[in-house]
Amino acid sequence: MSFRARLAVYARLVRLDKPIGILLLLWPTLSALWIAADGSPRWRLVLIFAAGTTLMRSAGCAVNDWADRRFDAHVQRTAARPLATGEIAPWEALAVAALLAFAAFLLILPVNTTTILLSLPAPVIAFVYPFFKRFFVLPQAFLGIAFSFGIPMAFAAALDAVPELAWTMLLLNLFWVIAYDTEYAMVDRDDDLRLGLKTSAITFGRFDVAAIMACYGIYLAGMAAVGVAKGFGALYYAGLSAAAACALWHWTLVRTRSRDGCFEAFLHNHWFGLAVFVGVVLDQAVHAAAWPRRW
Repeated sequence: MSFRARLAVYARLVRLDKPIGILLLLWPTLSALWIAADGSPRWRLVLIFAAGTTLMRSAGCAVNDWADRRFDAHVQRTAARPLATGEIAPWEALAVAALLAFAAFLLILPVNTTTILLSLPAPVIAFVYPFFKRFFVLPQAFLGIAFSFGIPMAFAAALDAVPELAWTMLLLNLFWVIAYDTEYAMVDRDDDLRLGLKTSAITFGRFDVAAIMACYGIYLAGMAAVGVAKGFGALYYAGLSAAAACALWHWTLVRTRSRDGCFEAFLHNHWFGLAVFVGVVLDQAVHAAAWPRRW
């Protein structure tokens, strides 16, 4: 295989052709950064977190495929992944993951010690997640920690401290992750049952749709409470309302439990997260005297 062809395979391994995971990590992280910085984050931090999110999600995908290499070939959605087809060796996936995680760590070295210390458990959480599907009945909850860890890191980068609000937002974001990853798991439910894997879609059973909507509701109600505590204005709640409309649309897609509908709902969560982020940015912009570009 030529070097160029191998790079193309590595790009597929880390899902650069499917950026939805990057966006699902990015929007809550940036929302936290804007809130922590009172609407005026340093643009250097915005760039660091955008790049770091991309690198860590990519590293997580490589580790996930290495961990699931003996299962993916037997699952309809994952059968064409590079490790499942034998296009690359398992050690290559681990090498790619390690390189990307190291690059992400280098990015935050100029920030502050608090952020650096918080970054240390982040890759461990991301890399351990794939194995939770072997024994934990709700692995999506553990994934929620991994996909929410950018929130306290954003507060740490902006404030050199992690207030209670950061952990509250992490907990709330965990419910959103459970909602959208249950939609994702519903796509593979039949294959996962056959392989003996555990997912929230299997654990919730016939209450899967109700659980998804309950998780959306907890997240939105909690974020509304955050808005009250912080004194946010109408534009913030407009963003939450738009996200609520997205959640209702997802209900129409998943209530029949079709593979296509569940996968479409999962992908649409990008708009859910974007709606919340835009509401945060616009509300903060209205109340900010200026947005200095500090590098």
